[in-house]
Amino acid sequence: MHKNPRTPEELAEELLGRKLEELDPEDRHVLCRIASGTLIGPDADELASMHASHGDRIADKVAAVGGSWGFIIAFGVVLLVWMLLNSSVLQALGIKPFDAYPYIFLNLMLSMLAAIQAPVIMMSQNRQSDKDRITARHDYEVNLRTQLEIIRLHRRFDHLMEYLDNRQAAKDGEEA
Repeated sequence: MHKNPRTPEELAEELLGRKLEELDPEDRHVLCRIASGTLIGPDADELASMHASHGDRIADKVAAVGGSWGFIIAFGVVLLVWMLLNSSVLQALGIKPFDAYPYIFLNLMLSMLAAIQAPVIMMSQNRQSDKDRITARHDYEVNLRTQLEIIRLHRRFDHLMEYLDNRQAAKDGEEA
C-alpha cells in the first residue's frame, strides 16, 4: 500500500510538490512538527504569561483598570468631589480652599497621571500586539496542518480507491 512519509522533506514533496528548502520558514516548521508527530505548542496567552516580566504584568493590570468604566466613573467622582471641596464646601466652612479655581494643583495631578498612564497603557498594547502575532502564527500553523492532513487523507483515499478498482478489475478479468 502507501508508505507514510516520515521526514519533512518527504512531506514537502508529497503534500506540497516542492522541496523543503523552497518553503517559507513557517511552512518548514509546520512540516517538521507534522513529521515528528508533535502537537501545537502553548497558545498566545500561555506564551505571553511565560515570558511576562513583573513590569509587564503591572502594565496589563494598569491598562485593565485605567480602561474600564469603573475607573472612569470613580475618577469622575473624585474630580467632582475635588471641585466641590475647593469651591463652595470649604468656603462655607470658613476654610480657605487648598486648590481654588482654576484648580492648578488638580491640573498638575491630571497631567502627571496622564504622563505616567499613557506609556504604561502603550506597553500593555504592545504586549497585546505580540499576543496577536503569536495567535496569528498559531492559527496559520493550525490551518496549514489541517490542509496538509486533508491532502494526506485525500491521497490515501485515492490510493485506496485505486487499489479497490484494481482488485475489481482483476476480479472481473477472472470472471471473463
